[in-house]
Amino acid sequence: MQTPRDMLAELWARLGGDRAALDRVTLTGVEPALPSTFRVGAAAQVSIAAAGLAAAEIWRARSGQGQDIGVDMRHAVVECRSERYLRCDGNPPPPAWDAIAGVYHTGDGRFVRLHTNFPHHRDAVCKVLSCAPERGAVQAALMRWKGEEFETAAYAAGGVVALMRSYDEWTALPQAQAIAKLPLIEITRIGDAAPRPWPAGERPLAGLRVLDLSRVIAGPVAGRTLAVHGAEVMLVSSPNLPAIPWLTIDTGRGKRSCFIDLDTEQGRETLGGLLKGADIFCQGYRPQALGGRGFAPEDTARLSPGIVHVSLSAYGRSGPWAGRRGFDSLVQCATGFNHAEGQAAGVEGPKELPAQILDHATGYLMALGAMMARLRQAREGGSWHVQVSLARTGKWLWEMGRLAKGLDVPDIAGDVITPLVEELPSGFGTLSAVRHAAVLGFTPAYWARPAVPLGTDPPVWGSAA
Repeated sequence: MQTPRDMLAELWARLGGDRAALDRVTLTGVEPALPSTFRVGAAAQVSIAAAGLAAAEIWRARSGQGQDIGVDMRHAVVECRSERYLRCDGNPPPPAWDAIAGVYHTGDGRFVRLHTNFPHHRDAVCKVLSCAPERGAVQAALMRWKGEEFETAAYAAGGVVALMRSYDEWTALPQAQAIAKLPLIEITRIGDAAPRPWPAGERPLAGLRVLDLSRVIAGPVAGRTLAVHGAEVMLVSSPNLPAIPWLTIDTGRGKRSCFIDLDTEQGRETLGGLLKGADIFCQGYRPQALGGRGFAPEDTARLSPGIVHVSLSAYGRSGPWAGRRGFDSLVQCATGFNHAEGQAAGVEGPKELPAQILDHATGYLMALGAMMARLRQAREGGSWHVQVSLARTGKWLWEMGRLAKGLDVPDIAGDVITPLVEELPSGFGTLSAVRHAAVLGFTPAYWARPAVPLGTDPPVWGSAA
């Protein structure tokens, strides 16, 4: 198996990074970092280190000054579970899941996982099943279905569910074969533009403006990572969209937050105005959701030549599932992780990975892609499109190999966490939250702005506020 350093070097080389920069990176810690047969510690460490290295390279491009980067594996995996360690005024997180979310049997002896944290997703599942939103009623209704038929019907109705598949079942699907043809991070030029000069500032991303149109974990982690290196990040949500409050707090550190209703002409004009002042546009909605409102990648390149447009999807940009909704827990279930981990643990049915690592690692890979594309823009000009997906990150994790005794290690808890957290003010109260795991020698990573409730700020950039 490759070492984390080897994986970092390979990822860095594929993105065209300067190989000499790797000499300034120190990776500490040993596997397994969490109880899992999968290399979640390596995925956390490598993705965070790569994003930190990209920030350091931007600083070198701006200032001529190189710097050392260090990432400890234990700190990295703790940050990849940051939502569970967050405390607000000393209080722990509320229950993470809706009452009917989770794993169920189906009539053909299979398992399915339901994601119902958003009300419209719960309603879609209950409509297909013709049952009340109660666990007993859902289970009874599912016994009348075959697993794959229910998965197909639920998605067609607007729900988000996953049939538990083995790895062999997953890789036999056309969608897995489509994903296998994609790079982990795809960066393509989508328009012509003059190189944008680096703005003045004393941090790697100082003066760069980022629009963050994302929810839940992966996309928001990308925005949080760009903010920790100094970018001005504007989280754009809608008063009409549901959110998960605890995740909003955890991933909102360093960001402004505004409401824009893209279903109105005024809202689209407002976002267009913000876009013209932006350097990076990160979005985690399905392609037709923003494309139908005039903000497809090519649209943003036309409205803001030189933009870096970053797109997150669940199952990749091509294949029969390209437009399918998805969350980390569902992609884990559909692509073989839960089946494999359950078999290794000797349990019937799915066993989750010990972190939502597909979400978190993909978030850092998004930030990495955004920064590498911005470096290219400064050198070559052009507008750029960065594409990542949870399922492609999952393929990367599978390719790392398995740890034979990975389930034998204890979980991380208690006093081990204490040195890795900091207290911060916020618009919600005093936060105890995980610090960023990438330690940069000259430009320390920190969040300059507190997390605030959604819609706190006007939809204007800070200099105009």
